[in-house]
Amino acid sequence: MYYTDRGIEELERRRGEEEVSLAWVADQLRTFTDLNPEFETAVDRLATWLARLDDDED
Repeated sequence: MYYTDRGIEELERRRGEEEVSLAWVADQLRTFTDLNPEFETAVDRLATWLARLDDDED
């Protein structure tokens, strides 16, 4: 188990029944980055990865 799995599991446990828009998620990622600029690269990489999930692999 990765250390980050704890946070993911907490997110699923606390918010797993909620439905949210991707606009809401994007807004939360912006807020998080504003408050924690040291994580800007990681947040950008996650957002880019999520945005491109349906792209064909070349």
